[in-house]
Amino acid sequence: MALCGAIHSPLPALAVDDARAIRALIGATWDRPESKVETDPVVISGDYAVASWTQGQHGGRALLRRDAKGWVVVLCSGDPLREAGWLAEAGVPAENADRIAADLKAAEAVLPAERRAMFSLFEGVVSGDAAGHHAPLDHDHHSHH
Repeated sequence: MALCGAIHSPLPALAVDDARAIRALIGATWDRPESKVETDPVVISGDYAVASWTQGQHGGRALLRRDAKGWVVVLCSGDPLREAGWLAEAGVPAENADRIAADLKAAEAVLPAERRAMFSLFEGVVSGDAAGHHAPLDHDHHSHH
């Protein structure tokens, strides 16, 4: 079930392009020369997605929304982004929230336990407007607008 550049992906081409765009956005936002972000899995339902990521010894999940300009990070967190109820509270339509939660559970289940545990390391919630200005793992220097 790995989506890492599989030539014969079971996902429609559009979903593969969306996942690629999401990985590119997260990489462009948070990659550092000495520490690249590894974003996998990415699960998408409608105009919403959750991307699980690790960077060095840190990890978490990002909630994204597609708007007229493309994908944007809504917020970063850890385990709350696995729960349909929490996703719905964050503004994801219930149908999409249920699908994302189920698909994320299935996609993460095939990963090594050590990597899965890293997605839970992100504590709290950082909104996308703050997250867009610095690496999400920089907990001590949140910008407030």
